[in-house]
Amino acid sequence: MLHICNSFAMFNVLIPQKMIKIMNVPEQYLQSAINAVSEACRATRAVQLELDSIRQMTKDDRSPVTVADFAAQAIVCQRLSDDLGRLDMVGEESAAELRDGDKESLRTAVAQTVQKYRNDLTTEDVLNAIDLGNHDASESRYWTLDPIDGTKGFLRGGQYAVSLALIDRGEVVLGVLGCPNMSADFSQAFDQPAASGCLFYATQGSGSWYLPENDTQAKPLKISASEDVDLGALRVCESVESGHSKQDDTAKILQHLKATSAPARLDSQCKYAVVGRGQADAYLRLPTRAGYVEKIWDHAAGKLIAEQAGAIVSDIFGKPLDFSTGATLDSNKGVVCTAAAIHADIIEAIKTLGIA
Repeated sequence: MLHICNSFAMFNVLIPQKMIKIMNVPEQYLQSAINAVSEACRATRAVQLELDSIRQMTKDDRSPVTVADFAAQAIVCQRLSDDLGRLDMVGEESAAELRDGDKESLRTAVAQTVQKYRNDLTTEDVLNAIDLGNHDASESRYWTLDPIDGTKGFLRGGQYAVSLALIDRGEVVLGVLGCPNMSADFSQAFDQPAASGCLFYATQGSGSWYLPENDTQAKPLKISASEDVDLGALRVCESVESGHSKQDDTAKILQHLKATSAPARLDSQCKYAVVGRGQADAYLRLPTRAGYVEKIWDHAAGKLIAEQAGAIVSDIFGKPLDFSTGATLDSNKGVVCTAAAIHADIIEAIKTLGIA
């Protein structure tokens, strides 16, 4: 079990002096998480720039995102383990597939990607680091990681995220979201990858903060969700893939609220950050089929970052997201993340329209 000190610690490195306050997450946890996500972003961006060569090496069109997934999980788990000791991590990947004899080319590609940033690790070390993510969410405190959130966005050269969070007794207490292709410039289109990306982080009670993804020593900037929202000009973001959110229902909600703007579409938990920094007013993830249950790693970090920026995050019935039920959000249906001023309007529209 990964132990967090019972004593409180002050952040004195990343947060400006005027924002220093007592936190219930030690500073070394946040610093390690930021470094881990930044390192993983560097590795995944390198893979994204080498899609064709990796495809040729592995003879598989989807192999680049598989390589990036495994490499990012290995890098994050190894960094946290090195810095903090024994690790309880609910990750998305297992190295069992890579250990198969017929996966040598894929195993080699993953190991070589990791070794560019961690040349002290052998191939076996890389596989063991990936398997540090095999925790079952049974402890009261554990990390959760989505090493590549937005796989199709990654493959098309669009938005994706490296998402890391710490959950303590059912509460998300730390979140780091690396968005390698997201520009700090609001005017840059989401389908145009940025030359350098964004990294967002938050802990309970600290607000949400932005850093350049490739410069974690830069002065952090606080982000804030929109406060005053004109429903007629409501800015909504949703998934690119129609299988992830029912886009027809989003259109119905906008029509019901007499909003005239078209939704912005982008992949991954980057949408939480877009709302958290006030670039959009709402992120809607509406159920596409009965019985679907969201995974904790798809929402934990983004949810905390949006909330600490002043947004409200709930399911489509207005219930808070419940991270106390294991690796899935069994108690919830869909996700609604909005500026605080309009959350009730969105939930009422969903109820009125019978969206469930």
